[in-house]
Amino acid sequence: MSDISKSFGGVAALTDVSLEVLPGEVHALLGENGAGKSTLMNVATGTIRPDAGTMVFRGELIDNIDPRDAGRLGIAFVHQHPAVLPDMTVFENLLVALPASVFAEGPSREEFARSLLDRVNLRVHLSDRVETLTVAQKHLLEIAKAIAVKPALLVLDEPTAPLGEESVRMLFRLVREFVAGGTSVVYITHRLAEVRELADRVTVLRDGRLRATAVVEEISDRELLSLIVGRQLDSTFPPKYDGPEGEEPNFVLDRLSGPGFKDVSVAARRGEIIGVAGVVGNGQSDLLRSLAGLSQFDGAVTINGTGVSSKRLLSEAAYLPADRLSEGLMMRLTVRENAAVSALTRFRTRLLLSRKRELGMVGDTLGSLSVKAASLDAPVSSLSGGNQQKVMVARALLSEPELVLADEPTQGVDVGARAEIYQILREVSASGIPVIVASSDAKELEGLCDTVIVMSRGHVVDVLRGDELTEERMIHAAVSSTTQTVGVEDVAEAELDERAAARRAKVRRFVQGDYAPSVLLVAVMVLLGAFIFAQNDRYLGAFNISAMLLLVSALGFIAMGQTIALLTGGIDLSVGPLVGFLVVIGSFFILNESSGASILLGLAAMLGTSIVVGLVNGTLIRYVRFTAIAATLTVYIALQGMSFILRPTAEGFINSEVSRAITTKLGPIPIAFVVLVLLVLGLEYALRKTPWGWRLRAAGSDEESARRVGVEINPTIVMAYVATSVLTFLGAIMLMTQIGVGDPAQGVAYTLSSITAVVLGGTSLLGGRGTFVGTLFGSMLLVQVLNATVFLRLDQMWQYILQGVLILAAAILYAVARSSRRRRVARKA
Repeated sequence: MSDISKSFGGVAALTDVSLEVLPGEVHALLGENGAGKSTLMNVATGTIRPDAGTMVFRGELIDNIDPRDAGRLGIAFVHQHPAVLPDMTVFENLLVALPASVFAEGPSREEFARSLLDRVNLRVHLSDRVETLTVAQKHLLEIAKAIAVKPALLVLDEPTAPLGEESVRMLFRLVREFVAGGTSVVYITHRLAEVRELADRVTVLRDGRLRATAVVEEISDRELLSLIVGRQLDSTFPPKYDGPEGEEPNFVLDRLSGPGFKDVSVAARRGEIIGVAGVVGNGQSDLLRSLAGLSQFDGAVTINGTGVSSKRLLSEAAYLPADRLSEGLMMRLTVRENAAVSALTRFRTRLLLSRKRELGMVGDTLGSLSVKAASLDAPVSSLSGGNQQKVMVARALLSEPELVLADEPTQGVDVGARAEIYQILREVSASGIPVIVASSDAKELEGLCDTVIVMSRGHVVDVLRGDELTEERMIHAAVSSTTQTVGVEDVAEAELDERAAARRAKVRRFVQGDYAPSVLLVAVMVLLGAFIFAQNDRYLGAFNISAMLLLVSALGFIAMGQTIALLTGGIDLSVGPLVGFLVVIGSFFILNESSGASILLGLAAMLGTSIVVGLVNGTLIRYVRFTAIAATLTVYIALQGMSFILRPTAEGFINSEVSRAITTKLGPIPIAFVVLVLLVLGLEYALRKTPWGWRLRAAGSDEESARRVGVEINPTIVMAYVATSVLTFLGAIMLMTQIGVGDPAQGVAYTLSSITAVVLGGTSLLGGRGTFVGTLFGSMLLVQVLNATVFLRLDQMWQYILQGVLILAAAILYAVARSSRRRRVARKA
């Protein structure tokens, strides 16, 4: 890479940076947070295009590459924030990210995928949804994707930050294997010990500029630190507490038990910091979550002589979670809003907040942590990982808490900022606020903490103080413990045999999956149908079944299109007016006196119009940057207006022969409904088994991650809206035969009806997950409910009440399921 420059909004991220990586070497890339390390590698892998500079790979000049091009060239990138798609399964993540040729190496795609996971020691099921994985497991999945392509250049961005000791050793072993095979590795890290262990050469960036490149053996740690931070660091860790021995503790845990841990007891005096050590996943994070009031606990917590409850801790404890993206930050809010949200009462002037006070206090706190951001009102998502971590620390300081809980507080943070965070935690503890730090870095706990409890399987297996507090003692205590796992769930699973546990896991995956809502809808339809039939035996008559299925056919086609829009994370409000507009167009061509050519021309005009509308919607959203609601609402208004311009009143009777042909039945079952079912099955197969479906869900699950793994977002979403409109065209044909006239007022109601059917079917309004099968059942239930009001002789008002109840029930069930999943994931993390 030669003379690479890149600016964002006028702020220079890289200025004339050059980097040379030799074949078969590990090249470490160091620098503070925001120094430009990740940006430089994003340029190398095509995620970001540089403003200036050139790149040569294996002797060839490369220009304007994207992530998929980089993959074909043999460049793989393990991102600091894993480019995984949370709404998709582990197996689907591999299918989206990896070229099809990679899977040819195994007897089957599934077997090859399992071998990949085994190679990185990732013990999860291929059908597990990625959102249920821990942070460490997501990183291991990211590593598995990278090694699968046998890259010529492997970029590792802070790969060990969330990993335990065993996983770190595994990663180092893989790196050495790849280097021995000729692969070049760019290794981004803040841990100098890892540089010494792995790297051949090192390059240092500061403030977006190249500061030095050197052979690792020829440069000292002190020199590296000076290059990284631009000054000499006297010591990484501040002096430990040195107070009187007889002082009473200001923080006491007495036999604390909760989900994932049991009988934890420890005490600390004012100025002392408590550390929590152990192999990742042995109760450390569970303990901190309970102390933050996020989980219930038994036992006593005493702060400054006063017992505190879980409810009080929820409001008074400052918690820095290990997973800053999912739990720590609100990524759509600004830097200022994220830092200030827990301290709003401090900025209050009588009834209102003082903007001046907020800006002053937030600015001072962020400044003391050297947070690098374009402005206080820049989106927090635009910051580097380390600077995002500092924003969480700033929020904790601003909230004036009774207790500070830090889970992996320096994860992804540069050496200079680490020293600043350590100093701040020491100052907080000295002020009388208890501080507890959980970290997978034993050296960090040794240098920072006064007391360390070592946990294994939820129990405290050792308490270290003074001269006993060493890295070796912590690691030995953690790995040599024979303590049994605690927790009701763990004990129950241990008593089950392996086959029963596998069945339970299978059921759990189904309940968490996309098809569970469909089963629920079928059950509701059967119960509702049985109740109506008990009141009126004509309900299951051939005429009523046929009439309902015709209505389902019209709504179903439109709802299928709406499903595609929602899967991308968008929505299409224009489907209702589009249906009406297409019927109006048809009413000029498909008349009783029309020739066959005229009818075909009318159908072609309807199809062409739907394609144009889809292209307009997609273009407005992706290229003009309208929101999906704004774009499709604009088209909604335009289509409705044009319908009334073309047909001010209902005119133009539809050809009766065409209507009869479209509504042909096999017994009581309309042919159109059979076509709908076949279309649903085809779309469902495409959604699960083809690249089109994987890309569609990837774009809706996490757009940035999808882009990083090579999904072309803009074409995918534009074509999704085209598909939505084309399916709406099929619904318009059904509506045209049912109303038999070009009525401009018809069709509008299908916008809300289609959204209702899709939501009932379990498709997420946030995108990324859903099923066409569920949408079909949602359409059937919606029509059944409307039909029920007739057979039960209910007022029309009940149609709206019952629809509202169904939507509310679906929303509540979905929210409860998602929140329970988040709690399980948090406990695992």
